[in-house]
Amino acid sequence: MSDETVGNRYDSANDRKRRDKATDRSRSIRPGGHDWRFPTAAPTVTLVATLLATLMATKPGLVGLAPAAAQELLPEIVVAAPAASSGDLQPVTELGRDDIERGDSASLADTLATQPGIAASTFAPGASRPIIRGLGDYRVRVQENGVGAHDASDFSPDHGVPIDPLITDRIEVIRGPATLRYGSQAIGGVVNATNNRIPEAAPTNGFSGRVSGTLNSVNNGADAAIVLDAGHGAFAVHADANRRRASDYRIPGGRQSNSALRAQSQALGGSYIFDGGYAGLSVSHATSLYHIPGIAETQDNTRIDLRQTNLAGKGEWRAPFAALDAIRYTFGVSDYVHYELGRNVTGIDSVQNTIRNREQEGRIEIDHAPLTTAFGPLTGNWGVQMLHRQLGTEGSLGGLLAPTDTLSFAGYVFEQMQFTDTLAVQGALRVESATVAGTAAVFPSNFLPPPALVPQSDARRRFTPTSAAIGLTQALPLDITATLSANYAQRAPAAPELYSRGSDDASGTFVIGNPNLKMETAKSIELGLKRRNGTFRFDASLYATRYDDFIFKQLTGNFCTDVFSTCGATGPLIQVIYGQRDALFRGGESSAQLDVAPLAGGTFGIDMQFDAVRATFTDGSNVPRIPPMRIGGGLWWRSAEWQARLGLLHAFAQTRTGLNETPTDGYNLLKAEISRTQQLDATTLGVREITYGIVGDNLLDENMRNHVSFKKDEVLLPGRTVRLFATARF
Repeated sequence: MSDETVGNRYDSANDRKRRDKATDRSRSIRPGGHDWRFPTAAPTVTLVATLLATLMATKPGLVGLAPAAAQELLPEIVVAAPAASSGDLQPVTELGRDDIERGDSASLADTLATQPGIAASTFAPGASRPIIRGLGDYRVRVQENGVGAHDASDFSPDHGVPIDPLITDRIEVIRGPATLRYGSQAIGGVVNATNNRIPEAAPTNGFSGRVSGTLNSVNNGADAAIVLDAGHGAFAVHADANRRRASDYRIPGGRQSNSALRAQSQALGGSYIFDGGYAGLSVSHATSLYHIPGIAETQDNTRIDLRQTNLAGKGEWRAPFAALDAIRYTFGVSDYVHYELGRNVTGIDSVQNTIRNREQEGRIEIDHAPLTTAFGPLTGNWGVQMLHRQLGTEGSLGGLLAPTDTLSFAGYVFEQMQFTDTLAVQGALRVESATVAGTAAVFPSNFLPPPALVPQSDARRRFTPTSAAIGLTQALPLDITATLSANYAQRAPAAPELYSRGSDDASGTFVIGNPNLKMETAKSIELGLKRRNGTFRFDASLYATRYDDFIFKQLTGNFCTDVFSTCGATGPLIQVIYGQRDALFRGGESSAQLDVAPLAGGTFGIDMQFDAVRATFTDGSNVPRIPPMRIGGGLWWRSAEWQARLGLLHAFAQTRTGLNETPTDGYNLLKAEISRTQQLDATTLGVREITYGIVGDNLLDENMRNHVSFKKDEVLLPGRTVRLFATARF
């Protein structure tokens, strides 16, 4: 059986390149990366919503529709192995551009939030971060084109991610052992947004682009984006710009005060294309002004003014020498600042906190040529990575974090042994050296004054996280693929976890770090089953992770006003501390699709999804802020031009709460979609394709609260929404 038939998640980078060269390199997601392509059965529109009592779940990209004629007509969605990764132990689950357009959220996290195993922090419309299998913040890396977002969103939930889905072509989610490639701060997963800001090839006809726009009823919102690509000979250029605006969004019975949003970004990029590779640069600038909902935040008109400038580069040289299949590099340099604005105690509207983040990151990788062994061909990828981060705060509220400096270097290797056509084994190893410098504060054991001023001193911590993984994939009958992987990963504490010591007014918290934190160690095992082909397709996984010295934010039960001397039984800020305990995470997620029958020139089918994570400390108490169990399903119909879906996702009540945490009610999320894609005569109109549609979200107008948010008792998620969208491609 071929890898494409069995859906082999351990397809090597070298094998991918050889097949790409034999076909059309322009169709590759990235040079050196292989695409599994198949007609999608994850449509946009549905007509009925029925919960099916099964542990299966819907995912875009789960193989094609059954009859063959229908499959040939449908557009493709790609599930790709991570680029340049002969040793990646998990595939990437991807949302394509069509899925992003239908979701039309202001953040990557909200776009992904209904996917199995993924949730969002939803702290504010302009500040939402992905949560993967119950893990977020410093355990989930958000990146663009392989380079970190270089923001402050991991620092606090009220901080936004300056990557807008409006200009994103794909969103890839990487789980499990494959995250070893990206660093110890990706122990929980990686969310990679890809676009063409650094072109890898010139457009086929020398020029291409798209213009898109959306109108949203829930917040009187409107957004627009334009993306342009051009090239001739050895050069290719790219430009994009987008803008979005939204007022306070509607909730059942009214509006969620102080939830408005304004954001925009612009970028220019270009590449030199040569025989066997490319080298390119891009520069981008993003700004956002978003409000923070909440009782105190509304009274103070709390909002965040965010600005980031980023320089990025990447390139690849394929087959430069006989012993090497490819050399690749990526780098990014960024300057980020945001101002937390609001009324102070005297009623004057001014800057309350300023957060600055400057980062530099670089990576060089090589794919060595296949080696012949007695057991089978051995392919591999070796790389080194550097990261330097300077993060700190200043302001009238006492200074949440004095300037910190983090410097890390790492080397990693991925190797794959292909024993037979249906059996492959991979191994991965990463060794990292991290130094984290800052100002350490020593607080009383009850985290209450006296003293009014806590002693502080310069501190420098050094860590050597070491991680390893092994994985096996086996093709089974009926086109089913089984995978088994084991992972040992260590994470160094981040600077804010060690050195925080003040108020974060925008998030409504007073945060206390722990300068004595140890490295966090995760030992994981995961079993997966997948069937990509046929009329019934599914993807299911079970996992368990034991954490030694798991780092978490814990509510103390105290409250503060601004500085530590004000902490006590009352105050507008919730006091939280960083603690460390052993913990156990276990859970599973699944998705399934069934092509029921041909109908009206298309295909009618059903889909299902399920996810759950259970997280406890070793004494049996609950880890706080864990997403609830969810189950859902839908009915869909899709033809060459039309898509329709009606789906229902039920989130169960979360009653397994941590210390000083309150339960959260469940809810039903009903969603309906319909869209049409038409091919046009580009020679006459200049537009080759247009897509337009309408999406209804939370059609039951439910009171929905997000259990993972510190503000869940004060802030509801958006109510009933009707959204119109359109995209023209030329």
